[in-house]
Amino acid sequence: MRPSQKGDCVAYTYDQWMDSQGLPVHRGYYVEDLRTAELEWWEERRVRAAFMQLHGMEGVVEGRIQEISPGDELPPLKMAVDELVYVLGGRGVASVWSDDTKPKKTFEWSTRSLFLVPRNSYYQLGNMDGSTPARLLHYNYLPIAMSAIPEPDFFFNNPYKSDTVLDGVGDEFYSEAKAEIIPGEGLFAARGRQIWEGNFFPDMQAWDKLVPFWGRGAGGHVVFIKTPGSEMSAHMSVFPERSYKKGHRHGPGRVIVIPGGEGYSIMWQEGEEKVVVPWHEGSCFVPPNRWFHQHFNLGGSPARYLALHPPDQFAGRAEKVEDRARDQIEYPSEEAWIREHFETELGKRGLNSAMLSQAYEDPNFEWNYESADA
Repeated sequence: MRPSQKGDCVAYTYDQWMDSQGLPVHRGYYVEDLRTAELEWWEERRVRAAFMQLHGMEGVVEGRIQEISPGDELPPLKMAVDELVYVLGGRGVASVWSDDTKPKKTFEWSTRSLFLVPRNSYYQLGNMDGSTPARLLHYNYLPIAMSAIPEPDFFFNNPYKSDTVLDGVGDEFYSEAKAEIIPGEGLFAARGRQIWEGNFFPDMQAWDKLVPFWGRGAGGHVVFIKTPGSEMSAHMSVFPERSYKKGHRHGPGRVIVIPGGEGYSIMWQEGEEKVVVPWHEGSCFVPPNRWFHQHFNLGGSPARYLALHPPDQFAGRAEKVEDRARDQIEYPSEEAWIREHFETELGKRGLNSAMLSQAYEDPNFEWNYESADA
């Protein structure tokens, strides 16, 4: 299966494979709630499922929603790419193994868990609840990989096995994540960056090992996530009630899902019309390549958004340090409409903005980062 031409558009190998599965494909700028999005039966995988093809994903990453019936266990699956799985709802068990001669690594997951399935490994998912379906979001870089090797069977029926990903790591592979400090750049250039390395995070709503998100505004906090032996990564931002982050932009493929909170995000290409994305738990959207976007908390408690990252070559950073400053909009430089719209939306809920007036006057204003719950 190779890329074909449809009018002025290229149909990527992945797109052809995706369309051939006969499942719903959710398109547009966002999915309002992944927990209730339309699914259909996927006979090959023995599961109800759908694909996402949102603006900002095309040709870079796959988003796949799957729902496991109460008490059911899916057939084993092996893929030649790494995959992050975020649990939208339910509880279950996962088993991961390299081949039939090696022991399985088994762990339990529940709502808002995040875990990695390593490439070239078999895995099997089961729903432990006999009365409620379990729904999951699967995220990987299959579109990029299929462009490099335009043969779908290579990724699903490949006998190759890797002894480096699962074997030789004992029982630690799905144990507690560990923190490390690496040299910082950009917003973290002066302080270094804390990264949590692991492949199982039990509850992203309850995760409290956060550090200040220096420079992004609103007194927000963040956790950066790295997965061992993989180029898959993520970060989760937590920011206070009735506040909003600074506008910024980066490369494509960062799928954002909401573990908790209520608000909206604005996305726009420089000089073009703005797109407003309302969100709450279970919402999902993807800022398109090099589009500015900005996140707003309309609730009375901290909001969280979890961003799943493609490989780092799609980060979309400017090559020159002086150009990177143009990838973030400071509060004094933002359009007046941004603040006015936020205050109007709060007013509809009988709330007032918690943003500090000094932030709109001084681009170097330092927020209070003492607590993620502030």
